[in-house]
Amino acid sequence: MKVLVVDDEIDIQPLFRQRFRKEIKTGSIIFEFALSGEEAVQYLLHDGSEVVLILSDVNMPGMSGLDLLSHIRQKHGGTPPFVMMITAYGDEENYRQSMQLGANDFLTKPLDFNLLREKLKNLEEHG
Repeated sequence: MKVLVVDDEIDIQPLFRQRFRKEIKTGSIIFEFALSGEEAVQYLLHDGSEVVLILSDVNMPGMSGLDLLSHIRQKHGGTPPFVMMITAYGDEENYRQSMQLGANDFLTKPLDFNLLREKLKNLEEHG
């Protein structure tokens, strides 16, 4: 399963690699990273057909996670990816907007990696 993580914080990458070390080693999950909405759009244009899940931060400079979500829902050809939005704890407005724009799920920072692992497992089994 290929997962695209979109977050302008570079330190999130080693965190994902550490927390999902086993899955990455066995090849059950492949993580790709984009540091902006714009970078994610470019990635999806060229390699997006294999992406099953997009994990996107809402608050990013330039193209926000909400803009990216809107773009994905309007422009993505083929099977639409599952999109989980990530935002600061208790941000009701971004949650509401994400759901209106077609997000499949929602996570809050700091990320609960055990919860995320469960969600990925469910997605793998039912996707």
